[in-house]
Order: sequence, then structure tokens, then C-alpha cells
Amino acid sequence: MPISSFMGLQTSLRGLLAHQQAIDTTSHNVANANTEGYSRQDAVLGATTALEIAAGEFSASGSAHIGTGVSVQAYRRIRDGFLDLQYRAQAMQVGDQETRSMQLDQVELSLAEPSENGIADQLSKFWNGWADVSNSPDDIAARQALIDQAKNLAAAFATVNTQLTTVKTQAAAEYAALTGAGGDVQAIAGEISTLNAAIKQFVSNGDSPNDLMDRRDVLLDKLSKLAQVRVTDLGNGSLQVRLGDAAQPLVNDTTVNWPQTLTAPGGKLGALIDISKTGGVVDSYRADLNNVVKTLADSVNALHNPGGTGTNFFSYTIANPAGTLAVVATKTTVRTSSTAAAGANDIALAIAGLRGGNPDKLYTGFVTRVGGDLKNAQRGEVNATVLLNSIEDRRQSTSGVSMDEEMTNLVRFQRGYQASARTMSTMDQMLDTLINRTGIVGL
Repeated sequence: MPISSFMGLQTSLRGLLAHQQAIDTTSHNVANANTEGYSRQDAVLGATTALEIAAGEFSASGSAHIGTGVSVQAYRRIRDGFLDLQYRAQAMQVGDQETRSMQLDQVELSLAEPSENGIADQLSKFWNGWADVSNSPDDIAARQALIDQAKNLAAAFATVNTQLTTVKTQAAAEYAALTGAGGDVQAIAGEISTLNAAIKQFVSNGDSPNDLMDRRDVLLDKLSKLAQVRVTDLGNGSLQVRLGDAAQPLVNDTTVNWPQTLTAPGGKLGALIDISKTGGVVDSYRADLNNVVKTLADSVNALHNPGGTGTNFFSYTIANPAGTLAVVATKTTVRTSSTAAAGANDIALAIAGLRGGNPDKLYTGFVTRVGGDLKNAQRGEVNATVLLNSIEDRRQSTSGVSMDEEMTNLVRFQRGYQASARTMSTMDQMLDTLINRTGIVGL
């Protein structure tokens, strides 16, 4: 096949267009250097199909191939799927520890320890009240002060119990907001299914919608902080997404299956479930607090009302001692002695002697447990965040935009564009000579 005189122009034109598209891709990278979730893109250049020509007698086949230039074969998204898996697994840990740390911090604040408003200080004042009564058994003022302090102690227990219940209620409400109609999970799932449909259509036409894929990956990253995310590539550009331990996929191609029953999904949702569920973290704290109150009331009542035939000092309900503790004794019915002798104080001394006993030890153990759980959660949050940042740094080193690299690419593609333009100018001059000057005498 003869070679057209204009073939060189076409080859140069392809070079111009290919390098222009490469420059446009570099410009797109630079513009999105700080865009969340953006993956660096690369214009993949490849030689176009060669032209077969007659090669003469020295070719065994009688033909040869001559190059026809270059074109952009694809716009490649630079992404490491393994790092994405690592990031999402670690993001789930961050979501879990972060949520536990925040919720347990609220629990610790409700204890107000150590402070004058804390139960430990109120307990100390309660024992002091009994000591004062033991010193002056017949002093009405000392008895009244004891009753008032006992009521303050009961109110302090009730306040902590109420605040623990509030933490549980708030955790349940936050979980409901995230997983309910219009919540974050449903919104993310709906957007992923929409992106699946769009990406699948582009892929079927041979295109690669990199920016849409980036947006979908951002949504998967956000979802992974809420719960464990498992992603399956369906092979047509679409994804199947499973959330936690749910029986059905959250997103299957373009179908969203929500709501679902989650029991241990991990991430933020898993932590909220663990904190708010019946028998969960807050309920276990309330059980410890109730045990403190029950032990306190039973210990005081056993000494104040030996045999159980008289008047108890405290009353409470079995189902909720901390929330129902009440002082039933009055300044006239406070029993200071087992005898009627004037100035006798054996009961008052015995109750004052409970200081540092089981009630105090149980409460100290309860406070220590809450503080220890909070410290563990805070330590876990810090460690998980450090690991997440490390993985993100590795991911950015692969997918992120490097300005130095892009500037180098820009110069390289600019040089290629200039060379193609110079080649086209040379071909134009050659054709001008061929067409307009061939055969003119004197040339």
C-alpha cells in the first residue's frame, strides 16, 4: 500500500492530541490535589496500529509496518486495593474505640470523682454524721444533720443512676439516628447504589469513570468507620457491599437492602449497641452501683434495726436500689443504742465503724472500673488512630497527588507537545514545497 503524503501530518496530529490529553490529565490531578478521596490519574500512552506497506525484495514477507503515531489508550486510576482493605479495617477500629471513649467519658463525668459533689465525699460525710451522733446521742441537731446528709447521699446515688440511664438512652438514640430512615447508613447505601448504576453503564461502554469510582471509595471509607465493610467486585463495574454481621448485602449492584438486623457489626454502630443494649456496658455499671447501694443500705439497716422488728434507716426497691434509695428514719427515730440508757451509743459507733468497709470498697472498685475502662478506650483510640494515619500515609504515597511529580510530568508532556508541533510544521513545509514549488525552474 503506498504511503500518503499527508500521513506525517496525521502522525504529528496524533502526537499533539495525545500530549494535550496528558497535559489535561496532569492539570486535573493538580486541581484535585486536596480533594478528599481523589486518586491520581495517569494518561496511558500507546502506539497506534501500524500501517502495512510493501517492503521490496529484501523482505521475506514482502511487506513491512510503519508506525502511525500515538494515542491515549486509557486514563488509569492509581489505586492500591490492598491498602484500601487495610484502611477500612482500621477505620472500623477507630470508630469503635472513638465511640467507646466518648461514651465512657460521659459516664466518668457523671461520677464527678474526685470532688465535693461525688459520692465518695458524700459517703465520708455520712460516716462523719454517725460519728457526730455517737459523740452526742441525744443531740437533736446532730441527728437532723445526719438525716440531711443521708438524704444528700441518696440523692447523689439517684443522680448518678439517672445520668447512667441518660448515657444509655443517648447511645441508643444515636444508633437509631444512624440506622433509621434517612440516617447515614441508608444515605450512604443509596448513593453507592446510584454510583454502581452509573459506573456500570460507563464500564459497559468501555469507559473508566475514575472520579465516580473515587466518590464511591470515599463512601466506603465513611461506612467502614460505622461498621465492618466487606466489598465484592461484581465484574461489571458494580460492587456488592456487606455491613457487619447482617444476613443480606447492604448494597447488591443497584439494590439497597435496609434496614437490617445488626448484633455485632463492629465500628461505631457496634460500640453503640454494646453500650446501650440490655446487659451491656451501662447496665453492668448500673448493676455495680446498685450493689454498692444495696450493700450500704443493708449494712446500715442491719445495725440500726437488729432483728428487723424496728425501723430501718434506709429503704429501696430490689429492682433499682440506686434510683430508689430513701431515708425512712427521722431525727426522733434514729436509733443510737440497743439499750435505753441515757447517752448510750453502741449502734451509732457500730455504724460509724462501717467507714472503709464493704460499701466504700465496692464504690471505690466501681469508680476504678469506670476509670480503667475509659483509659483503655482512650488508649485504644490513640493507637488505632496512629495506625490509621500510617495506613493513610502509605495510601497517599500511592494514590495522592505529588506536586513535584506532576510538574515534572507537565514539562515532559509539554516538550512532547512542542516536538509534535515542530514535526507538523516541518511536514507542512515539505508539503508546501511538494505542492507549490515542485517543477519551478531555478529551485
